[in-house]
Amino acid sequence: MKNPDKFIIGIVIGVIALVITAFVMVFLRPEPTYGPEDSPEGVAHNYLLALQQGDYTRAHSYLSPSLAGYPDAEAFAEYVRNNGWLFNFSDGSVTLELEPARRISDDRAVVPARARYFYQGGLFNSSEYTNAFDMTLRRENGAWKIISSDLYWAGCWNIEEGCQ
Repeated sequence: MKNPDKFIIGIVIGVIALVITAFVMVFLRPEPTYGPEDSPEGVAHNYLLALQQGDYTRAHSYLSPSLAGYPDAEAFAEYVRNNGWLFNFSDGSVTLELEPARRISDDRAVVPARARYFYQGGLFNSSEYTNAFDMTLRRENGAWKIISSDLYWAGCWNIEEGCQ
């Protein structure tokens, strides 16, 4: 009887160790949490996280009430649900990264962000797409509120007629 090849046994043990490590990393990954709301970055993070988790009431609370087409909370939630292509978080393949805010003035800031989309097309056919965007915030009554964003936003919130 032949002795098993030690090299092959080492490779098999290494592969098993990698698979176990991958599972442990996925299952022990911390859940995203809301952060402090005292900075433009914190408000932008919390808005995007609330959208991602389907907490539309909380996401709505970060909008500026001074928007020309400011929706009430119910209209906001309905718009987000009915226009999923603008707010696409449903499949969990999006990660968001925020950069430090650029202050335009004491009461206005722009938060640069990046949305990274992952597409799974089979074992060897996966891809990644990154889209950079800016979120503009204004301090109103001591709190930072979002007044516009290039993504995860409805342009009709900025016009008098609002969303129809």
